[in-house]
Amino acid sequence: MKTISAAEANRNFSRLLAEVVAGESVTVLSHGKPVAVFSPVSVAKINREEAQCKLLERLRAQVPTGETRDWTRNSLYCA
Repeated sequence: MKTISAAEANRNFSRLLAEVVAGESVTVLSHGKPVAVFSPVSVAKINREEAQCKLLERLRAQVPTGETRDWTRNSLYCA
């Protein structure tokens, strides 16, 4: 992982983004201490969030089944 100063990150932000797009993770230091990490976004995370949104949309559109319930919360956990 590459490290750069905050001042350098500020001066060369476009280059920093290009390195991240290429797969590099970069730690930004302020007064010698790490304050931020720039890293590529995981495709798996994007796919998971997209799937979650689609599921929630489908569930919100779904009509609830059953007029009354014949069970209690306690019956779910006690045999």
